[in-house]
Amino acid sequence: MRDKKGLALLLCVSLLFIMGLLMVFNTTAAEVLDRAIDRDIHYAFVRQLLYAVVGFLCALGVWFIGYQTLLKMSGPLLIFFSFLLVLVFLPKVGLQINGAHRWINVFGNSFQPSEFVKYLIPMYYVQKVTMSAEPIKFSAFLRLMGLFIIPMGLILLEPDNGTVFIIGCSLMVLFLLTRLRWTYWLLPFLAAVFLGGLVASQMQHVPDRIRSFMHPEADLLGKGHQPYQSKIATGSGGLLGKGLGESLQKMNYLPEARSDYIAAIFAEEFGFVGICLMILVYMVIGFLGFSIAMSCSHLSSFYLVSLFVFLICFQAFLNLGVVSGLLPSKGINLPFFSQGGSCLLSHFIVISLILNIHKENVQSYGPTI
Repeated sequence: MRDKKGLALLLCVSLLFIMGLLMVFNTTAAEVLDRAIDRDIHYAFVRQLLYAVVGFLCALGVWFIGYQTLLKMSGPLLIFFSFLLVLVFLPKVGLQINGAHRWINVFGNSFQPSEFVKYLIPMYYVQKVTMSAEPIKFSAFLRLMGLFIIPMGLILLEPDNGTVFIIGCSLMVLFLLTRLRWTYWLLPFLAAVFLGGLVASQMQHVPDRIRSFMHPEADLLGKGHQPYQSKIATGSGGLLGKGLGESLQKMNYLPEARSDYIAAIFAEEFGFVGICLMILVYMVIGFLGFSIAMSCSHLSSFYLVSLFVFLICFQAFLNLGVVSGLLPSKGINLPFFSQGGSCLLSHFIVISLILNIHKENVQSYGPTI
């Protein structure tokens, strides 16, 4: 790769993945040993590594296909993944975990379609906006929003409010980037926020999460257990941490720490300095990504790279905010770091698209560094 930006971005992503892979093994091995589970301690490590291999192959395929072809395919892909969102509710096809219907059983492995839909919806919007030289009309905008309501409604029914929130934020960012007339989207957005809040308030788990966020100590045996233990893990790491493998909270005090709360175990073992370095890596990814976006020669590539980088950094912000107790729990994975096959696959593909766009820019205009 001739340009240093792409190489630096790839190195940052690889660093996060390697650290995450180490922490996944660290937390899951401790869980297996502590609870005497009849499973190999390398099970989660190997599983995450296999997902990474599949993700790398998918990313390689996307690299050769090219972002322009994939952008044109975003409509059919969105329809296909919307169909998969319906399958998550079917018995024996969909998987119910902790009361949520978010996964499909694929040969004994779980697959989460919403992880891909949250990228496909903005991609399809970019494709529709950039295919015409004229500004998008209100009638066309309404048709687009009507189409997006279907997959977003299905995700809301799973329920997965966090993903719907992320999709809504990504669309708002695109509305601003594409300079869509505010009269088209501001009032409908406020209405959607009101209705979404009304619907969410009727879902039992939403008020429970808010209460556990405000007062986790009031329900230590229920919803407040994870947020409370996460604060203990994060705070007990001190400045330099207890050392790799020395976490106490991973010994079943903080359940399923390998996914949403893995950063809490990382903070306990590597301390304030370690978590600051992690945040710095995400900041570098953001800087490199937006720098690549600013050098794009086409509006479609500028919108895509800006959106992808925003989503990666925004999800990292949400996850770390939950872990530190600044935000209520949303069930958002830490990009490239947490355990989660579908999340890892989607993010590998997104990075491949960013690098593919950057490759075309370098070939057209030469290296920028």
